[in-house]
Amino acid sequence: MIDIRALRENFEETAELLSRRGLDITVVKDLYDLDSRLRRAVAERDQLRGEVNEMSRQVGEAFKTGDRERGEELRSRSKELGERLESLTAEASEIESQRRDLWLVVPNLPDPNAPLGLSEDENVIRRYWSPEDGESEIAPPLAFPEYTKKPHWEIGKELDILDLERGAKLSGSMFPMYKGLGSRLLRALSSFALDQHSDAFLEIHPPTFVKTETMISTGHLPKFGEEAYHIEKDDLWAIPTAEVPLTSMARDEIIDGVELPIRMTASTPCFRREAGSAGRDTRGLLRLHEFDKVELMVYSKPEQSQEVFVDMLSRAEGILRSLGLTYRVLDLCTGDIGQSSRRTFDLEVYSPGVDRWLEASSVSWCGDYQARRANIRYRDEESGEIHSVHTLNGSALAWARIFAVLIEVNRQEDGSVTIPKVLQPYMGGVERIRH
Repeated sequence: MIDIRALRENFEETAELLSRRGLDITVVKDLYDLDSRLRRAVAERDQLRGEVNEMSRQVGEAFKTGDRERGEELRSRSKELGERLESLTAEASEIESQRRDLWLVVPNLPDPNAPLGLSEDENVIRRYWSPEDGESEIAPPLAFPEYTKKPHWEIGKELDILDLERGAKLSGSMFPMYKGLGSRLLRALSSFALDQHSDAFLEIHPPTFVKTETMISTGHLPKFGEEAYHIEKDDLWAIPTAEVPLTSMARDEIIDGVELPIRMTASTPCFRREAGSAGRDTRGLLRLHEFDKVELMVYSKPEQSQEVFVDMLSRAEGILRSLGLTYRVLDLCTGDIGQSSRRTFDLEVYSPGVDRWLEASSVSWCGDYQARRANIRYRDEESGEIHSVHTLNGSALAWARIFAVLIEVNRQEDGSVTIPKVLQPYMGGVERIRH
């Protein structure tokens, strides 16, 4: 949640930043008004509670001194005040509930340095990288051999490493099934990435079903409930990303500041209903209800967050470079960043099989937005003061599209697919997938 004090003290600035995300100014004004009403109701309630307590004291004193008539009079007035207090308490509780409901769906304040824009068309490409040309500010030539321009779903079927038909038979469309060396390649990607992050990130194997409050902590609820899988009987949610359980690892805790930054990584399946994308990218592995991903998650102090952000992006890029994949880095505009993010960079890999750039990673700095929702704080080791942590997350990487691009760009003229050298040890020495 945004810092409500910023709304109270700097309404115009806060409203202007939120307008960059396309948020209607009336929503900001409604939140401000509810907060003002709540503070007035709480102040009146607390004052009245004090009066009721004083009246109760006077009632007791009157009866104690034998002044029964005055005691009964005071008791009657005390009852009236008590009924008014009960009404005010209920009113304050109702306003607080309304404020919380609205507060939870108001997005994070975008970083002032994030590009202005309201749609993905206004995202800014910061740089490219290709195995042949290295890093560049201009797009590299996408001169892939003709035999690599076959879509991955056809390659996977030819090599018997991807069985989308049986996956659909088992679970419905957009639930893939990998086979044989395809399954091993998927496992190899996760093992390779986890090893690459083991120098600084603690590996976690979290649950893949979480409570409602865990989903609320990251901002996935209440706004994105339609996009998630919910088990109503148990009130549990299938995680859309390991960011969800990892963010709540320290929910309602105070961390010793000397421990920060705390870095975590996890390899998990991810589940998304993709309710708002019906009919889009339904072939192959481009858009799925279930996919595997290695996630990076960090708690940091505010002053550590930018260095952590750069490191996480560098790690995601490093894996793409190790795999020899052409990619570009997008700085997402204010209207395209996720609800909880202040700044997000996406990594998109080029797929010769479908002739498109495909998102493979998002690295986001969320400031203290998620920490406020999850009540994650730290005690400064010097001042002893308590502050909200900053949270950062990023995929390094999501594998479905990486798998797709890998088997396209590494396809040979004879139809076989070579395995990148960094993955061969995880493939038991297999260098090539053949018919």
